[in-house]
Amino acid sequence: MVMDGYRDEAVVSKPPAATALSNDEERCVDNRSNGFSCSFSAIKERELLCVTSGNTCLGSHLVKKLLSRGYFIRVTIQNQEDFEDMKELIKQEEMNLLESVVVAKMGDLDSLCEAFRGCHAIFHTSSFTDPHGVAGYTERTAFLETQAAKNVIEACARAAYVKRCIFTSSLLASIWNINNADRIVDESCWSNEAFCRENKLWLALGKTTAEKAAWRKSRELKVKLITICPALLMAPSFPNAHIETSLPYLKGGQVMLQRSILATQDVGKAAEVHIHAYEAMDYGAGGRYLCFDRVVQRLDEAIQLENWLKMKGLLSGGGNVMSVEDDDETPSRISNSRVAKLVFCASQRLSCKQ
Repeated sequence: MVMDGYRDEAVVSKPPAATALSNDEERCVDNRSNGFSCSFSAIKERELLCVTSGNTCLGSHLVKKLLSRGYFIRVTIQNQEDFEDMKELIKQEEMNLLESVVVAKMGDLDSLCEAFRGCHAIFHTSSFTDPHGVAGYTERTAFLETQAAKNVIEACARAAYVKRCIFTSSLLASIWNINNADRIVDESCWSNEAFCRENKLWLALGKTTAEKAAWRKSRELKVKLITICPALLMAPSFPNAHIETSLPYLKGGQVMLQRSILATQDVGKAAEVHIHAYEAMDYGAGGRYLCFDRVVQRLDEAIQLENWLKMKGLLSGGGNVMSVEDDDETPSRISNSRVAKLVFCASQRLSCKQ
């Protein structure tokens, strides 16, 4: 289903060829006979990319950054109401550049196939965390997210012009393994599903099982997959728009703080990492990438984060959770060296094989 406001703007049923436009403004029109149309100009090349959940903070940042790089963008949302949220996050002039906005349910394989048809890659940023923080994240939500991951990979294999997927997971899918509590957390680490269930860490469970399902399905269907595993996402509008959505991530936050695995990531930079990963696929990029730009290592930093979230004592326990002084810093137990190398190599067009 194409949103009403964009029904006549653009429809793509086959991949648009790379096209150079003249200096004169050139405008394409809706042409259902050949399946290709556009409503913007002055773009060097057109690669059709699909971003799921453009109404989320990460999804909207990714859409805007891809548009600025000249890509041809299709966006999926889950329902009509999400379109209103999306318009609050993306300026009208940027909305006008979109190829289309399509309602595609994550649980509906056929609608996903239709949404992905002709795309050169899928950026699956969709999360089942309620953007308004009302519904929360439950064991049932974790199950639905895992089923959605399978559907996304299968739809990519069936309908995409190029079978490539950049899949947003979470750092939570790597940090909860109590049997290896003393080791440095890197891309080889996975959260223990039984531990997550026992402690009702539902977001960690959902991200772990969804990412694992995506890897299994991608190997089965020969979809080239990269997973980005960001820490707690932060944005310039934070905390006003994202207080409640941080709650599922921060369940178990005091333990994260004690183990020096509580990390944050600027959402704009996270979007850039997704783009670097996609553009580096031709240079050997692949696998998982843990993504964070700050580790909360001191008690005063934890209290500052609490203040931003307006959740006093959530991490610090009122100052009792840690025995260190405010200026004591505990060593970080997580590594982002792999994503740092990816960003450097991608910017230099060097081989990204690791």
